[in-house]
Amino acid sequence: MAEESDRRAQILEAAFEEFSEKGFKGATIKSIARTASLQSPALIYWYFPDKEALFREVLESRIPVLRTVRDPAGLLDLPPEEVLPTIGRRYLSTFDNRATQRMARLIVGEAMRRPEVAEVFGNAVIKRVLGFLKSYMARQVELGRLRPHDVRASARAFIGMLLPQAGGKVFFAAIREDGLTDEEHIEAVVGIFLRGLEEKEEIG
Repeated sequence: MAEESDRRAQILEAAFEEFSEKGFKGATIKSIARTASLQSPALIYWYFPDKEALFREVLESRIPVLRTVRDPAGLLDLPPEEVLPTIGRRYLSTFDNRATQRMARLIVGEAMRRPEVAEVFGNAVIKRVLGFLKSYMARQVELGRLRPHDVRASARAFIGMLLPQAGGKVFFAAIREDGLTDEEHIEAVVGIFLRGLEEKEEIG
């Protein structure tokens, strides 16, 4: 059993190397098997049904926010002052690793050119994070912590407010020049975001 777990970890590590060097389309099952020092590429299919499933698993192992939203039940009733900073931190910490930054640049470039890559990445990451945030916002409205609103928009708005900070790490050095830290950015974003969605008290 331990050997199977080690082999799986070995494949994931090799797949991450290949995806971060060559992108989704450039990395092949054959090249991943070679990097993992496997005797046959067929061994990969013992653990993962196809390259897309392997890619999703690599993303989950390297993107902390995906691990956070994997089991949302424990988060839905917690207050937004606790959950939203956690989501923000996990999302932004993804881009602290150079290899992950490189993979993000490659995948974004590929997704712009190839609709099939955009779909794979969208389903593996964007749909899951936005799906969690929509469910979370809806639950907070039910609990009376946030005023009724279109949760599709608030989920997008929250992620959208984090994008410049992530973009500064991956693409645009100019964004980093003002020295704003992740914690400072998250604190400001959560404050602005929640003030806009607080229940307004009736006057008179």
